[in-house]
Amino acid sequence: MATYSKLPSGTWRVQVRRKGRYISETFLKRDDARRWATETEGRIDRGEVPTPERAARLRTFGELIDLHIDDMKSVGKAPRRSKAATLRMLKARLGRKKLGQIDRQLFIDFGKERAKEGAGPMTLSIDIGAIKLVITHAIAVHGLTISAEPVNMARLALKRLGLVGKGVDRDRRPTEEELQKLIGHFEGNPRQIIPMARVIRFAVATAMRQEEIFRVVWSDYSARTFRLRVLMAPA
Repeated sequence: MATYSKLPSGTWRVQVRRKGRYISETFLKRDDARRWATETEGRIDRGEVPTPERAARLRTFGELIDLHIDDMKSVGKAPRRSKAATLRMLKARLGRKKLGQIDRQLFIDFGKERAKEGAGPMTLSIDIGAIKLVITHAIAVHGLTISAEPVNMARLALKRLGLVGKGVDRDRRPTEEELQKLIGHFEGNPRQIIPMARVIRFAVATAMRQEEIFRVVWSDYSARTFRLRVLMAPA
């Protein structure tokens, strides 16, 4: 049974007591409180775990992305540069989609559009993986009653179409001429703030990745040697 109370702030608190379970939530509007209470009672009747707090108000895929990012930040594991960029792109492309619109065809269409724009099989595989990560996080951590199966089926379909897969192995190194063109481009750009020409030379000499290079500090250097900070693959 649900009971509603209007708080001094003007918001509405709804309390649901059903089959030995108790859960409450606060909403700006009574209609939202009533809708949440009905959904919560239905979940309890089906033997599902009712969704509390912020997760109860999630309506779009973009909100799922924000929830994932906030949760990871709260445990000191904020998404790094490449993953953060992928999540920003997904939010821009799919963020307004309602949770009820999340289905296999949505992700297949997304994959086809990305491929037309030039995204390769490996890039698209990373995109689909990030989508699944966001959805499974909401399911596992917050008990949302959504399914990751549409992502799995979309990945399978895109793989059959040859749009998802492993990256193409590099079979050559850049020539000296190509490197000099890159270095010359950055050195000739007066607006270039990051010393990319030096970064390129350093990368060629050490075979280090960009994120590894930018993590080097003066205390790592000592008599022609320096300590390499190995980056672990993100979860």
